[in-house]
Amino acid sequence: MILTSILDNDFYKFTMQHGVIKLFPKARARYTFINRGKHVFPPGFAEALRAAVNDMQYLQLSPEEKQFLAVTCPYLDPTYLDFLHGYRYNPAEVHIAQHGGELEVHADGYWYRTILWEVPLMSLICELYYQLTGQQRVADEEVIRITRDKIEKYKEMGITIADFGTRRRHSLAVHGLVVKNLREYGEGCFIGSSNVHLAMRNGVKPVGTHAHEWFMFHAAKYGFKMANLLGLENWVQVYRGDLGIALSDTYTTPVFFEQFDKKFAKLFDGVRHDSGDPILFADRTITHYKGKGVDPLTKTIIFSDGLDYEKVAHIAGYCRGKIGMSFGIGTNFTNDVGLPALNIVIKMYEALPEDAPRWTPVVKLSDVNGKYTGDPKMIEQAIETLKA
Repeated sequence: MILTSILDNDFYKFTMQHGVIKLFPKARARYTFINRGKHVFPPGFAEALRAAVNDMQYLQLSPEEKQFLAVTCPYLDPTYLDFLHGYRYNPAEVHIAQHGGELEVHADGYWYRTILWEVPLMSLICELYYQLTGQQRVADEEVIRITRDKIEKYKEMGITIADFGTRRRHSLAVHGLVVKNLREYGEGCFIGSSNVHLAMRNGVKPVGTHAHEWFMFHAAKYGFKMANLLGLENWVQVYRGDLGIALSDTYTTPVFFEQFDKKFAKLFDGVRHDSGDPILFADRTITHYKGKGVDPLTKTIIFSDGLDYEKVAHIAGYCRGKIGMSFGIGTNFTNDVGLPALNIVIKMYEALPEDAPRWTPVVKLSDVNGKYTGDPKMIEQAIETLKA
């Protein structure tokens, strides 16, 4: 068994699952694997992935893990924790096929269930890829040295850093080493991990709020023009001011800020940058807050788009003294082992809200054309609708 804990997943998957159970318990969703890097998968890969997915049915929340969530995340209802304690992955929800070197993966079912598949599936695909292609990473001692060197440089910069690296990590073993050493050498700088299992194991905070799919579903249910507004309203309805970082780029940042009014600007602690020019985003965000009479220094931007030391240093130098900032670093922490990292994603591509007559294709625009996902016709419809 490759995965050993049901909490080996990104925190925002559990926070969104909690919200889905409360607000959309009958909604259904479909997800698909997108091989952005055109990686060639070796013979037998689908069978190995299927075996690993089948093993996931045996994962379950332990009493210790349930207690950790209850103490650390008091905004998660006891009824949700009871649900999670009884939750089991159903491998029948996942379709896996291989056509030569091409891999096909889909997940289909009730959204409150399928929402947990994306991140562990991606981490399994990465780990199995390196195993089955026989690629050798650097030794553990080198992983530790690299991690220590990075976090000590970030400490000198006087900023805060979180680990966002579950989805495209080299392996669970490398990820565990990275988080352990970020905690050991990053006091005052390292503030937590998006991976709930490793956060618990290392005595740090699980971090995250929501992902693009939250707003993508809202577009399917309420339309593109209302997706951001009602997505934010429903998040507030569930969390009442907790988990206050809003993701801005599902339908482009300018569209988001049109509906991120004074109420949301004051209520949410900040926003997350996940695509496009980070300096332009910082300027837009600062201008928006000032326009709403909000001091930008009381708010935070979480930068999380393909970060490395040079990018972080550039952003931090620009934002210092202008707006609060923190950084979520993913692949550069958890897959810097001397091998090329995979460029893959798994995204929701269709949703079926309760009482809807048919499945609706869902799309993500982001602030970079190359990161658009979804049906091309629906992408064009979204662009035209949001322009109107």
